[in-house]
Amino acid sequence: MLGNLVPSVQQKVLDQMKKRPKLIVLDTMNFWMDNCWDDLIEALKNVDVLTINDEEAQQLSGEHSLVNAAKKIRKMGPKYLIIKKGEHGAMLFGDDQIFSAPALPLEKVFDPTGAGDSFAGGFVGYLSNEKEISFEKMKTAVIYGSVMASFCVEKFGTERLAEITSKDVLERAQKFVELSSFDI
Repeated sequence: MLGNLVPSVQQKVLDQMKKRPKLIVLDTMNFWMDNCWDDLIEALKNVDVLTINDEEAQQLSGEHSLVNAAKKIRKMGPKYLIIKKGEHGAMLFGDDQIFSAPALPLEKVFDPTGAGDSFAGGFVGYLSNEKEISFEKMKTAVIYGSVMASFCVEKFGTERLAEITSKDVLERAQKFVELSSFDI
C-alpha cells in the first residue's frame, strides 16, 4: 500500500522491491496531480489498484462521467480503480466490471478526517489474508474498507477505531449486506 505521498517517493519504494508483491495499491490526491503530474503518471504504470475520490478521478482523467473517467485512468496502468464518493459510497472498476457499494447511513458524522485512509486500511487488510486476488475478492474488500471508514467518522481521529472489536466489524459488514441486498 503506497500511501498518499509524493509520487516520486512512491516510485522509489517500488524500485527498491526485490520481488513484486501480489498486489500494489496506490493512493494519491489532487495536489500531486497539480504539482507532480509526470511522476504520478509514471507511478501509475506500476500499480494494480488506484484509490482516489470522485473529484480526483475527474481531474486525473478530464472526464465528468465516472465510468468514462475509470476507463481512461485504467489505461494509465492500474488494473483496478476505486473511486471513493464519501457519504455516497465507493465504486470499483475492473475489466468490463463495475461494483458500486453504498456508504452506511449514519445518524451522526463526528469527523470525516481519516476516512479515506481507514477505507484503504480495511481494503488492503482484507485482501492481505486472501491467497488470490480477484474482482470478487475486491468487492468484499471494498465493503470492509467502507466498514472501517464508517467507524472512523464516528469519533475524532482514531478514537473509535481503537474501541472496535472483530465482532463489531463483522456485524457492521452484515449491515452493508442487508443494506444492499434485495429480491426481484
